[in-house]
Amino acid sequence: MKRLFLFLGLAYLQPIHCQEKPNVILFYADDLGYGDLSGYGATKFKTPNIDQLIQDGVKFTNAHATAATCTPSRYSLMTGKYPFRQSGTGVLSGDAALIINSSERTFPKIFQEAGYKTALIGKWHLGLGHDVSKNWNEAIKPGPLEVGFDYSFIFPATADRVPTVFVENHYVLNTNPDDPIEVSYSKKIGNEPTGLENPELLKMKASPNHGHNNTIVNGIGRIGWMSGGKDAIWSDEEITLTFSNKVVDFIKEHKDTPFFLNYNCTEPHVPRMPATMFKGKSGLGYRGDAILQLDYTVGQIITALKETGLYKNTLIIFSSDNGPVLDDGYQDGAVEQLGDHDPFGGLRGGKYSIYEAGTRVPFIVSWPKRIKPGQSSEALISQVDLFASFDYFLHNKKTKQEILDSEPLWNVLIAKDKKGREYLIKSAGTKAIIKGDYKYIMPSNGPEKNTLVNIELGNSKFPQLYNLRHDIGEKDNIAESKPNLTSELNQVLTKELDRK
Repeated sequence: MKRLFLFLGLAYLQPIHCQEKPNVILFYADDLGYGDLSGYGATKFKTPNIDQLIQDGVKFTNAHATAATCTPSRYSLMTGKYPFRQSGTGVLSGDAALIINSSERTFPKIFQEAGYKTALIGKWHLGLGHDVSKNWNEAIKPGPLEVGFDYSFIFPATADRVPTVFVENHYVLNTNPDDPIEVSYSKKIGNEPTGLENPELLKMKASPNHGHNNTIVNGIGRIGWMSGGKDAIWSDEEITLTFSNKVVDFIKEHKDTPFFLNYNCTEPHVPRMPATMFKGKSGLGYRGDAILQLDYTVGQIITALKETGLYKNTLIIFSSDNGPVLDDGYQDGAVEQLGDHDPFGGLRGGKYSIYEAGTRVPFIVSWPKRIKPGQSSEALISQVDLFASFDYFLHNKKTKQEILDSEPLWNVLIAKDKKGREYLIKSAGTKAIIKGDYKYIMPSNGPEKNTLVNIELGNSKFPQLYNLRHDIGEKDNIAESKPNLTSELNQVLTKELDRK
């Protein structure tokens, strides 16, 4: 009997066979902070559906995005590489060209190779086409389909950037040859009103100097200029429900085939314009309402999985691309109505910052069929590790020879190993390394604070060293008192930055 249990235990840790493949869903929130979920300590509102994933799986408390802004974090997810390995991985404009080499192996291609159907629904923000100059009224490629997704339903960049349209596979929905779409990020085009020239038309005021004063769409000023495409423009209040319905449809249509579904949620990124049923529900302004909307849609998707009998054998990952920001360009009550809610979870910094609140994010893994419920893990892990971990799980091979940065931490993901990485690198203007309990931040000549969003960036002309075990708020810089450790971490970080 003991031998049988031993055998079963070993089999449990091994990559599984085709007939046992779980479905995989990655929920990737946008600007959601470490303290924005009730499962991570929020007390001013509840997120019961996301908390259910914690109850059914494992909550990670030392998990990190690779960067403190969206495009570079998403690049790392897709490629298994730190964003500083490639130029042009900063926050992209809405007309940017694709920054992923479609000939390379990517995260969704790992699933395609294993016989999965793959889909991307939600925000993209990794560029489309070969050039900035593109015809939005014809097929737009390369894009998500060329980098590994069988189906995609997206908007190109962020909701505060034009074009404010849905793109299904290669085509903008509802284009009209008599009303062609034009987009520019260099100069005004067309005769549409702008936030700069017509502020009286805005239903949501823009904060000064953020750049949300170009073309007005649905009463909201955007970054960039757009003309035409009246039938193609989406309504802000309907974006999330449109995306979540697409997710549910995909689940039902592919219930008999293993699938990988990447749902890039839009909340709580600006402009926060939740559906009417959520407005005012949080008491924390539209930002809090948007988080409640996010939780609701997660619940709708969980319900669909249960109704199709797929929930127990669906591995769900929930995380965020970077940390939180309150006023990121619109006056929506996020600052004035914050009250005692702490989106930063006691961490220093926020979006754009190398401090912990910029990159330490919620990270939840649920798989009822395989993962023991209600666990918590302090293992050091990066989102970049999903690439090699799933490659090992699905193909029983390690990919260190193909990529530089992703580590195969499959047993960490399913809470069978609590050790995690030896160290990881994070980017946000400057660079930082976490190794064990310590975090080292390289000196930088950048500004100490982003005054537009009121967030400390972590830049300093002097080296910074923090003991995160005893000083999670990064208040006590101990670099001078530990010169040997500071030098050691600087050497490791410098070597990584120089590695090609």
